[in-house]
Amino acid sequence: MSSLKVVLGLLAAGLALSGCMPATTYQAAPEATLKPNDKAQLAKARYAAVPPAEPFRRAIVDYHRKELPGTIVVDSDNHYLYLVQDGGKAIRYGVTVGEEALAFSGIAKVGNMAEWPKWTPTADIHKRIEGLPASVPGGVDNPLGARALYLYQGNRDTLFRIHGTNQPEYIGASISSGCIRMTNEDVIDLYSRVKQGTVVVVLDPKQGDSPYNSKMALQGGGAGGPMPQ
Repeated sequence: MSSLKVVLGLLAAGLALSGCMPATTYQAAPEATLKPNDKAQLAKARYAAVPPAEPFRRAIVDYHRKELPGTIVVDSDNHYLYLVQDGGKAIRYGVTVGEEALAFSGIAKVGNMAEWPKWTPTADIHKRIEGLPASVPGGVDNPLGARALYLYQGNRDTLFRIHGTNQPEYIGASISSGCIRMTNEDVIDLYSRVKQGTVVVVLDPKQGDSPYNSKMALQGGGAGGPMPQ
């Protein structure tokens, strides 16, 4: 058995060296995207700055799907958000996504963008969680974190967001109220690279490894925000 393991290990190493198993290049979000207010806010964060597990850290990866450069693609099954680049590459970020009953899929556009946004829990969240305030001011302790991208279809706010989080320990999990959470550093980086009108493709369940196969409309009602701490 031990000799078999050695053979398999050598085979894997050979494949990696031959380029059949390209190594993932992990890169922290560049500090140049942080504004003075971002640094001031992050410096007073009361949550533990837990780095995501390595598979969910920001990385430059090969990208073989058909979306155009500049498109945001969310693979909820695998907890990844891709920003498609030129040349068959993408910036890949780890994310927290909605619980199964609250998840959504489809195509939307970034209809609005905000830095250190306030959080206004929807009526649906108020029904599920008692005692929430009507709104929470923007800041590092706000559940929406450093940035928010508001997903629209036409002129309709879907109530789904891509936003930061003050719970980075849950990156790679499915626990939010439907929205897509990123670390504050990653969402600041993403925000700096996109603009209003950017297309957002949220893949249908079990479609992460298939060719382009997302639905043309978001499904279900919006939950609108993360679970508070």
